[in-house]
Amino acid sequence: MQVHHENPEQTRHELVDGLNAAQATTSPKFLYDALGSRLFEAITELPEYYPTRTEAAILSANATAMAQAIGAVGTLIDLGAGSCAKALRLIPSLRPARYVAVDISVGFLEQALNDVQRQHPSLEVAGVGLDFSSTLALPPDMVRGRPVFFYPGSSIGNFTPVQAEVFLASVQRQASGGGLLIGVDLVKGIEWLEPAYDDALGVTAAFNLNLLRHLNRLIDSDFDPRDWRHVAFFNPEASRIEMHLEARRALVVHWLDGQRRFEAGERLHTENSYKYSVERFAALLQSAGFAHSRCWVDAQGWFAVFWAQA
Repeated sequence: MQVHHENPEQTRHELVDGLNAAQATTSPKFLYDALGSRLFEAITELPEYYPTRTEAAILSANATAMAQAIGAVGTLIDLGAGSCAKALRLIPSLRPARYVAVDISVGFLEQALNDVQRQHPSLEVAGVGLDFSSTLALPPDMVRGRPVFFYPGSSIGNFTPVQAEVFLASVQRQASGGGLLIGVDLVKGIEWLEPAYDDALGVTAAFNLNLLRHLNRLIDSDFDPRDWRHVAFFNPEASRIEMHLEARRALVVHWLDGQRRFEAGERLHTENSYKYSVERFAALLQSAGFAHSRCWVDAQGWFAVFWAQA
């Protein structure tokens, strides 16, 4: 396991700048401390959260076709690997020589890699603890042979379309001779979109509120989760789900050398999840420099898995 530590002072500046912005905001990467990662795994099992099971069905139903389209795999690089469960569905059909799991939550990733190694004892396995949301820079010794990047779960939706193109272009440059297999959530009715991010059991609310405890550790702030409530809605003009934390009352949050007053009803913007059409995402891949792409879509047209050749 290789861990690339962020500069704590740099993290503090990023968070404080976001909290002091006219619209207070934080990056969704800060949702994923150890508890946040476990809560997200629980979200993926909720009946309202369709992306995980829909993507899994696409991967299972089309595994042979995907393997034929992708060809020989030297290194399978799993971005945002989490529990590695999605890659485990692919490994038998893609048969990579080497598997590299990349995730920001190092402790969670170490446990997951042990499971992969136990299920595939002959597979060469490696892990990288890395925040790739700003820069995707893998250690040079990590990738051997033909590289295939795997970015499942529609996490590309956390980037704005402009940011997504920059990120995809960075993958394209590092995938020479190989390519990218990526999951993309598609636009659908609001009656399906909003419950996926605001479930009846409140697991997504707990996931979002846990961010505040993480911020308290990172910047010595005094957020009290009891003062906030989870808000999620679809913004049709931007074609994205937005997640926020809304102040239940007027309050002041303090941190080392700073503070911010929040009025009752004022929000902290914590995550976006952009939804695409097949045509729009194919055009985005082309703009990012991928030579050719094809996709597999479920029968309801809710989700797509794209293979893009670098």
